[in-house]
Amino acid sequence: MTRLDTLRGPAAPLDHNARTIAALAVNPGCDRRALLDAAGIDKQRTATHLGYPAPFGQSPFAITRAASFDALVKANGCAHLLRLLRDTLDLSISEASYSDISDVGGSDNHQVRHTRTRALLKRAASDGEGAGTLFDHPLLKLGVAGHQVYLEPAIIAFQIEGRFHVVEIKSFAVIDDQADAGQVAAAARQSAVYVYALRALFASEGLDPDRVSHDVVLVCPKDFANHPTATLLDVRQQLAALDRQLSRLTRIDRILDELPVGITFDIEAQSPDEAAKAVSTVDARFAPECLSSCEMALFCRAEARDSGSTDMLGRTARDELGGVESIPTALGLADDSRLPSPEQTEIAEQLRYVRRIYIEAVA
Repeated sequence: MTRLDTLRGPAAPLDHNARTIAALAVNPGCDRRALLDAAGIDKQRTATHLGYPAPFGQSPFAITRAASFDALVKANGCAHLLRLLRDTLDLSISEASYSDISDVGGSDNHQVRHTRTRALLKRAASDGEGAGTLFDHPLLKLGVAGHQVYLEPAIIAFQIEGRFHVVEIKSFAVIDDQADAGQVAAAARQSAVYVYALRALFASEGLDPDRVSHDVVLVCPKDFANHPTATLLDVRQQLAALDRQLSRLTRIDRILDELPVGITFDIEAQSPDEAAKAVSTVDARFAPECLSSCEMALFCRAEARDSGSTDMLGRTARDELGGVESIPTALGLADDSRLPSPEQTEIAEQLRYVRRIYIEAVA
């Protein structure tokens, strides 16, 4: 049994998916999330046990709408999608072919589907023309903290010039050529996971990973109708963040070495108070963005609020206050009621200046 297994207790490790892996890159500096994810601990159950259940989950209406839009895009041999790919990737009609990998010989076994995915994509990359343009329900695999995770992107499109593009189908609307920035950012992070996994597959087959494009085709409903539209989404920044965080999960020993002897996060063996004390032994780095991506966010927010941490102000303000860990300290430096340490001298001057401007503005 590994140290991570001991932390988790008798529960089976929680499987990751593209959404949970993408969330790792939202706050890469958080030791608490890194450790809980590396151990495969169910953060939703843990947060609920602590008294801070996460308000996550889609409504049945949203799930139905998403499934309906996905079916529309792929209907009639992916007719809508082919039209969109012609516009965004300059794909001609003669280059279009289609392979559905959701059911291989009557089997939906993950390993069988993954093997079939590898074979089809390798053939397409090696043979080029005639080897395939659209691969529906491909099954990719990615190692996360010692666990193999299966991932299923909406579709992979192969362009005749030798480039592969991940297609991400989302049901949030694009209205007047504008979409919700938060939803687009989440789609970019999730798509980056698929690109990362596809590049890993190419590398394992001796193919050039850069043949997998960093430009993802994002398909969404246009305006208030269900008519699909598509745009290219550059996910290079998200790929870099994901690579850093996945590498960090494989180097989790530093965090483990700092834990008290005998610590466990097994909620079945602890009261809420005991579990809270155990979780609090691992440093968190709360940011308001965590509220939309991490199940532990409400617990970490309450913890940051109780301690007066500058984390409550968001990353930008926290980083600007470098060296000042708490809001009471920042306020004390601003009104001269607290003597700054040598390393706080510069930020103290800036805070006093900002306070003078604020007083003048509200006077």
